[in-house]
Amino acid sequence: MSFIDEITLHVKAGDGGNGIVSWLHEKGKEFMGPAGGDGGKGGDVYFRAVADISRLGAYRYGNLFAAGRGGDGMRKSRHGKNGEDLELEVPVGSLILNKRTKRVYELLRDGERVLVLHGGRGGLGNEHFKSSRNVRPMESTMGRKGDEADFEVELRLIADAGLIGLPNAGKSSLLNELTAARAKVGSYAFTTLEPNLGAFSGFILADIPGLIEGASAGKGLGTEFLRHIARTKLLLHCISLETDDLLQAYNVVRQELTAFSPELAGKREVIVLTKSDTREAKDVKKAITVLKRKNPDVYTVSVIDDAKLEQFKKELQALLKG
Repeated sequence: MSFIDEITLHVKAGDGGNGIVSWLHEKGKEFMGPAGGDGGKGGDVYFRAVADISRLGAYRYGNLFAAGRGGDGMRKSRHGKNGEDLELEVPVGSLILNKRTKRVYELLRDGERVLVLHGGRGGLGNEHFKSSRNVRPMESTMGRKGDEADFEVELRLIADAGLIGLPNAGKSSLLNELTAARAKVGSYAFTTLEPNLGAFSGFILADIPGLIEGASAGKGLGTEFLRHIARTKLLLHCISLETDDLLQAYNVVRQELTAFSPELAGKREVIVLTKSDTREAKDVKKAITVLKRKNPDVYTVSVIDDAKLEQFKKELQALLKG
C-alpha cells in the first residue's frame, strides 16, 4: 500500500432528531396534556492526532464519514438519544482545511483533539408549545441538519532533524544504524518512496525521499515530500562519497530547497559525507575541504565502520542538543 500524506475527506455531523406530538393519558383520568419529547442532538465531528504517519491510508477508500443522527423524541416527554460523535484520527503534524469555511486546524501533539463540525440541534416536542390559549398543541419541529464539509488533510512531519540528499545518498542506511527504524535500502534511485521516522537519543529523525533536479517543479517525487522537512530544526544534507561531483550534488539539492521555500533553505544545515569507507583518507580529507567552501559544518560517516559511526553519533547528539 502506497504512503498517503494528503487526502480530501467528505465529512458530515449528525442530524438532530425530530420532536414529536404525543399526549399524556392515564387510565381512569381525563386528558392531562401534551407530552411529546424533544429530539436528540446530532453527533459532532472531531479530528484527533495520533503518532502514526500512515494513518491517512485508512481513509483512502471512504466516500463519506458521518456522525450519528439524534434519536426522535419519545412519549411521556422523554428526550431522544443524542447521536454518536465521530472522531477521525490523523497523524501528528496534520494541517486540516475546511474547504467550505477556509478555516485551518493544525494538530502538533499526540492526542490533541479539535471539534470541526457541530451536530444538528434536536427538534422540539409539542409540550413546548402549550400555552393558556393552546392547551392541545399539535406543533413539533424537525431536527436541524448537522454541519457538512470537505476537509483537505495534509501531513507535514515533525522531526528534530531531516535527512535530505539525492537518491542513493545513504540516508536510509544511516537512519537504520542511528535508530531502530527499518527503512528499505537498495542500490537504485528512489528506494525510499515514503518518509521514515526513527528515534535517536530522545530526538526524532526523518529520512526524506531523494530529491532530483527539478523536484520543486514536480519532477521525480516532486514536492510531495519536500514539505515534510518544513518543520525540522536541522537538515542533515547527506552526500555519498561515491559521487563524482560533490559540489554539483550539493548545489542541486540546495537549489531545489530554495525554489520550494526560501524559509526552508534558511534552516540550519550540516553536510554529512556518507560511505566514507569507499575512499582513501586523503580523498576524504580533500572532499571535506571542497565542501567547506559551501558549509563549514562537514561530518563523515560509514555505516560499516563502527568507530566512525560511534563518533558521528556523539557529534549528532551535540548538534541536536545545541
